[in-house]
Amino acid sequence: MTKILVVDDHAVVRAGVHHFISEIPSMEIGGEASTAEEAIRLVRTQDWDIVLLDIAMPDKSGVEVLKQIKREKPDLPVLMLSMHPESRYAVQVLRSGASGYVQKEALATELVNAINTILRGHKYISYGVAELLTSEPVDSEKPLHETLSQREYEIFYKLGQGQGVTQIADELCLSVKTVSTYRSRVLQKMSMTNNADIIYYAIKNNLID
Repeated sequence: MTKILVVDDHAVVRAGVHHFISEIPSMEIGGEASTAEEAIRLVRTQDWDIVLLDIAMPDKSGVEVLKQIKREKPDLPVLMLSMHPESRYAVQVLRSGASGYVQKEALATELVNAINTILRGHKYISYGVAELLTSEPVDSEKPLHETLSQREYEIFYKLGQGQGVTQIADELCLSVKTVSTYRSRVLQKMSMTNNADIIYYAIKNNLID
């Protein structure tokens, strides 16, 4: 029996996953977590075959949780769930150690297929992600936003949506000073001078909704 840990702060998402996983005889939801802290505790205290992890958690970035899981239990596979399209985060989370990336709006059959693929020891890479991986330009030709670290991109994305430093700090549970530091790094790496430059770039490159 495959023992699955579901980590998502939305009860309706956890309930949905639980509903269609319960119909698979070989799988069971062994535990649920609604916060990053709770997820780490469960990973440390129990054995799991796979973790389904939301990329957007209320107390810590799902990518940070992913990295912590891989540091503490490097052999534990993690399948990332996200409401964002594959072009937004898929390549980045795969590089951070995720075994796959599935959008929440995907059909239940895709999620089950992803879980089975990962449990066989493979990465789950959809056709769309495969195209992203194979079409990546060489480093010297990378788009500016792809030179950012995961956290820098997260700050960049929120700035691109017009959010201020204080709002971002509150949402990510970081200090204003820390967010300001990341903002400075983003501006420097992307050769920009202010938030307006970031917003223009994000819109021009279709990086925000």
